[in-house]
Amino acid sequence: MASVLGLDAVLYRGTAGTQASTEVTNVKDLTLNLESGEADVTTRATEGWKASMATLKEASLEFGMLYDTSDSDFNAFQSAYFGNTAIALFITDGAGKGLDADFSITGFTINQNLEEAMTVTVKAKPTASTRAPQWVTGSSSGGGNSGGSGT
Repeated sequence: MASVLGLDAVLYRGTAGTQASTEVTNVKDLTLNLESGEADVTTRATEGWKASMATLKEASLEFGMLYDTSDSDFNAFQSAYFGNTAIALFITDGAGKGLDADFSITGFTINQNLEEAMTVTVKAKPTASTRAPQWVTGSSSGGGNSGGSGT
């Protein structure tokens, strides 16, 4: 099994309702959280074990970027936050596998550490859109849905 480095991963952004295709290079550490809700399906047949089934999937994204008002990516995320507008994002492993969806920017935290460059922590969650979140399994060079939904 080959290891995949985080520095090879790519974040793409675009206009909501379309496939994200602009690479965001002003990204520091990025975390994509994927979870599912749970339904209790415990019965007497589970012989004393609690049993669960996954229900609705949930995703959240958090990443840092340098505070740079001349950077088009910084401005796109800042505008999406303050304008309450959706933004298309494709979070990929660098080989074209990852989550492609329209996101709402739910956090835009400005960090002013004394001995560091100013940064911003961006938080995002999938939002209601004309396109459902999609887990892409193909190898595309830009954003795009070349695989299944993973459901």
